[in-house]
Amino acid sequence: MNKEPVPEQHEGTESNTESVKEFASEQEASAFFTQAAERLKNVNEWHHYAGKLTADFTLTDQNGEPVQRAVQVGDHFRIDIPGPGPATGGGYDWVQVEAIDEKPDVLTIRVRPATNPQNERHDVAHFFADSATSSFVVVREGRKVKAAVYGRNEKPNVDAEKAVDKVRNAAVATGAVSGFAKLQWKSLVEGLLKV
Repeated sequence: MNKEPVPEQHEGTESNTESVKEFASEQEASAFFTQAAERLKNVNEWHHYAGKLTADFTLTDQNGEPVQRAVQVGDHFRIDIPGPGPATGGGYDWVQVEAIDEKPDVLTIRVRPATNPQNERHDVAHFFADSATSSFVVVREGRKVKAAVYGRNEKPNVDAEKAVDKVRNAAVATGAVSGFAKLQWKSLVEGLLKV
């Protein structure tokens, strides 16, 4: 079950979080894949799928304005993680959707840390540097459907303009690498596959 295009790992850390559900027939798996793919495209509901103690994701357009629709290339996710957010992000972490790859039986949405589209600053408003990517995947193979999140090239964003953001990013990135992100993504992938 390795149909998804995920960037290569070059620096920093990588993470792989997966959940698989097996069905009685390929037809059931195919129908469920369609449902799981629609859930993945509905970013505004990720918090609902993942559970109460997880980050809250808001889908925005290229200008940072919230939208109620399926995700598109160029959109941003405004992420409200537990605890203080970066000043440059207006209290939120931001990523931008750089690729959506949708084929029969596989959907991949890849995001990268980005600037806050609602201010004039140019520094990345995320605890990871912009070399990092997160690839959100739903794939069907035979009677199995898998949901996964693959983090690549994850390094703390210590190039933020504000000193307080540098300290916050280093602390959050260390926490993300050591476990919070793993719990967040595990909750999400399991939620995407709930029957």
